[in-house]
Amino acid sequence: MTTIFSRQDGLPQVSRDLSQQSVAAGSQGAGGGGSIGGCLVHMLKVENVSSHAAPEPGSAPNVDPNATKSQLASLATKSATGSDALQGTLTSADAVAKLQESYANLKQELAKVIVGQQGVLEELIVAVLAGGHCLIVGVPGLGKTLMVRTLAETLGLSFNRIQFTPDLMPADITGTEVIQEDKLSGLRELRFLHGPVFANIVLADEINRTPPKTQAALLEAMQEHQVTIGGHRHPLPEPFFVLATQNPIEQEGTYPLPEAQRDRFLFEVRIDYPEEQEEFEIVRRTTSRKHASVQRVLDAETLAQLQGLVRDVPVADHVIYYAMALVRATRRAQGEVPKFVQDYVTWGAGPRASQSLILAAKGRAVLQGRDCVGISDVQAVAVPVLRHRVITNFAAEADGITSDEIVRRLIESIPTDPAASHLADHLAPLIRVK
Repeated sequence: MTTIFSRQDGLPQVSRDLSQQSVAAGSQGAGGGGSIGGCLVHMLKVENVSSHAAPEPGSAPNVDPNATKSQLASLATKSATGSDALQGTLTSADAVAKLQESYANLKQELAKVIVGQQGVLEELIVAVLAGGHCLIVGVPGLGKTLMVRTLAETLGLSFNRIQFTPDLMPADITGTEVIQEDKLSGLRELRFLHGPVFANIVLADEINRTPPKTQAALLEAMQEHQVTIGGHRHPLPEPFFVLATQNPIEQEGTYPLPEAQRDRFLFEVRIDYPEEQEEFEIVRRTTSRKHASVQRVLDAETLAQLQGLVRDVPVADHVIYYAMALVRATRRAQGEVPKFVQDYVTWGAGPRASQSLILAAKGRAVLQGRDCVGISDVQAVAVPVLRHRVITNFAAEADGITSDEIVRRLIESIPTDPAASHLADHLAPLIRVK
C-alpha cells in the first residue's frame, strides 16, 4: 500500500512506502486509535519537514521506509521545531516510557488503599496530567474523599480539604487580610493570611451545599490560578487542581453549580457502587487494625514536566476536526444536528469542550504509551468531558434520556473516517490512499 501526500497550499510533497505493519497502525490512527497516521498528518502542516531547507516541489524528504514509530514521531517533532534536537527529553519515547512506569507505580500504590474503581482513577490521573479540574459525583460512602487524599499523597502534592456548608464565606476559602501590630515599633499593618485554597490539590467537599457567592470564590482560582484580595494578586502553588464532590441523591438545602462554573471542570467523574468481590475486600480491609500507607511516586516538579510532555503530544488535523464535530453536533441552533439532539437537548457544549477533548485525549494517549492522539482517545474521554456540558430538556427526562446517552449516540453517528464525512473537505486535498 502506498500513501501519497500531494503538495497543496504550499505544503511539501511526501511519498513513501510503508511496511504492512506501519500501514495498519497508520490506518488506525486515521480512523480511531493509532498514532503513526496522526503523526504523519501532523508533519504535513509544517513547511520545513526537516531541519534543513524545505524540499523543492515534487521532491521528497529522506525518510527511511523502515522507520519505527518513535523515529517518525521524532521527525514530526523536528519539523515542528525546525531543529534536529528535541526540545529536551520530554518529547522523546523515553519520557513516554517513564510516564508509563510512573503510572504503573501510581496504580500500584493507590491499590493499597483504593479497591477497584480503576476507570475512575484513570480519569483523575488523565485530568491531572492535562492540568484540569474534576467534579466527582457519587453517593455517600464510596470513598471519594479518601481517593482524592490518597492521590495527593502518591503525587507528593500538598492537600487541603474544604467542607462546604451553607454558612461558609468566600474569605474562609481564599483567605483574608488582618491588622497586625508590630510589637517593637507599635505600627499596625495589614497582613494576608492564606486560606485553604493555597494547596496543590484542593478537595471541595460537597461543593453544592454552599451558596453561589461562596462557590464563585473558586472561579478565579480555577481559571487564573490566583486569588485577588484587597487589590493584590496572590498566585497559587503550582500545579493546582480543584477536585470537587457532589451527592447526586440529596437535593434539599443544596445550591446547584452555575453552568459557567461547571464548564470549568475538565471532567465530571461519576463513581458507582463497587462489585461484590470489591465490596468484600473493602469491608475486610477497613474493619481490622491494619491501615495501609502509600509511598510517594512523583513530586510537583516532575509532574509539571509530565504535563509539559502531554502538551507537546502532536494531534492530526482530522482528529481535531472530529472533536469539533462531536461538540458542534450538540448545538441545536448551529447547522444540521441529529434529530435526537433537536428533541432532547436545550443547550450544547461550548468551545471549551473542544479544548478539553483534545487535552484529555492527549493525556490518555500518553498513558497508553502512544506519542500521537487517535480518534479512539477522543471517544474514550467524550462522556466525562461532555456529560456536564450538554443540558437536556424535559422531554429527555420524561423519556429517561441522559446526557451520557446523548454523547454515546453522537459517537455512534459521527463518522470516524475523514473520507466519509464533511471533514473530507479539509483533508481530501492533502491525503489520498491507494
